[in-house]
Amino acid sequence: MSNFGLFTKTISLEKMGIKNANVKYQLTPDELHDITIEKGQGVESSTGALAINTGEFTGRSPQDRFIVKDSITEDKVWWGNVNIPFDSDKFEKLYNKVTEYLSGKEVFVRDSYVCADPNYRMNVRVVTECAWSNLFCYNMFLRPEDSELENFDAEWHVVCAPGFMADPAVDGTRQHNFAILDFTRKIALIGGTGYTGEMKKGIFSALNFILPVFKNTLPMHCSANVGEKGDTAIFFGLSGTGKTTLSADPARKLIGDDEHGWTKENTIFNFEGGCYAKVINLTEENEPDIFRAIKKGALLENVIFKEGTKEVDFEDISITPNTRVSYPIYHIDNIQPGSIGENPKNIFFLTADAFGVLPPVSKLTPGQAAYHFISGYTAKVAGTEAGINEPVPNFSACFGAPFMPLHPTKYAEMLSAKMKEAGVNVWLINTGWTGGAYGTGQRMKLKYTRAMITAALNGELANVDYKTHKVFGLAIPQTCPNVPAEVLNPRTTWEDKDAYDAKAHELAESFRKNFAKFEEFANDEIMAGAPVA
Repeated sequence: MSNFGLFTKTISLEKMGIKNANVKYQLTPDELHDITIEKGQGVESSTGALAINTGEFTGRSPQDRFIVKDSITEDKVWWGNVNIPFDSDKFEKLYNKVTEYLSGKEVFVRDSYVCADPNYRMNVRVVTECAWSNLFCYNMFLRPEDSELENFDAEWHVVCAPGFMADPAVDGTRQHNFAILDFTRKIALIGGTGYTGEMKKGIFSALNFILPVFKNTLPMHCSANVGEKGDTAIFFGLSGTGKTTLSADPARKLIGDDEHGWTKENTIFNFEGGCYAKVINLTEENEPDIFRAIKKGALLENVIFKEGTKEVDFEDISITPNTRVSYPIYHIDNIQPGSIGENPKNIFFLTADAFGVLPPVSKLTPGQAAYHFISGYTAKVAGTEAGINEPVPNFSACFGAPFMPLHPTKYAEMLSAKMKEAGVNVWLINTGWTGGAYGTGQRMKLKYTRAMITAALNGELANVDYKTHKVFGLAIPQTCPNVPAEVLNPRTTWEDKDAYDAKAHELAESFRKNFAKFEEFANDEIMAGAPVA
């Protein structure tokens, strides 16, 4: 049932500085879908999903993401090229320009919240220039009951105006697009870009400051699911490593695919109400849950249809390799009620090692877990970004540095304490290459990765023989159900063993160089987790 018309008379944006706007409040997904098509901004695919093009930006723009430097953030944020400071007065002026730009226009307003655990819930009001941006927020944020809307009190606001272009010389931005967080005003301000992920990651970044600083809760860039016995598993990993895919397990209930909190009560809760999955090379065979979730209500971004049809060609990356779909979590059948889990027992660090060096599965000591968490390693391969023609190591602290306002060791210390308290097993899973580096070897088969994770979850790797990796010091199981033994030891998959050794030492040196900036903050246990050769 549509909410439209029930609350429009009581919704005013005057306090936000948006005047005389034609407010479309709390529209249903179907209404937003239809408006987008009527405006010529999207097309319905063969499965009923709405397909749109985000325009100039098909991904986040990290260099244009800022945090207002003020009394709340000045001494707490880890300032640098990730957390770029923005002047408070300039924010005020830029915000006023954006609200003036939106005044008198049709705007789409959605009241929602983040953090599934009621003890940590944060209400968010979203104001978007485009209907499809509002659909994205319906999918990705948590959805209040109608009864909760009448007296809804927003703690944070998201204002998204893709059509507004900043003037860098006047506004203090780097270029015409921007995504700025203001923790005093509690606003995420986005302009000049239609990429929907900026809204999602803006609120995620806010929570990554609010939860550890004020609520003693660890925010995590991870997916999570729950087994039949109530055991929770957590999957850390950067984009393209398999977080969404591997957490969508038919034998386990999904809590969420990307952003979670780990509370002092030892529960795991989803920040979000939906999933935002990459769809490059998507097939029903390999990722049935995601494939089937792409139906009416889902929002496809920057995909191409097969010629003469409305059927998506998931292999076509002519717009971007970062093709995506957002959908509400209820599009997945096997979900955890309430999006909260307890009893965390296994943590998986996912990496897509394009050098073919790291084992497909290895067990980590507490020191290694902290070291690899702070490192946050994966690899970029040719074609994923302009100028990348061969594999490049990619380190992102805490598997989410672009969204972490505090120093990485703050999150690592919290994680280490929680891991020890809960007695969890920590595993490093390489979903990347085997038998050689990218271009020579091949990608690890998804069925093998799933089998390794299942074995770890079922305790089937507890009593097998382990061998220590000579360069990284990782404990490698020598047998694993439903996985050929030769696959488990990466060196044996290479024809040229000397070439493997050279590449392993090269990658280890990349780890050490990257970690140099953290060494003064790392204790002996963490440093003992570094490569050993």
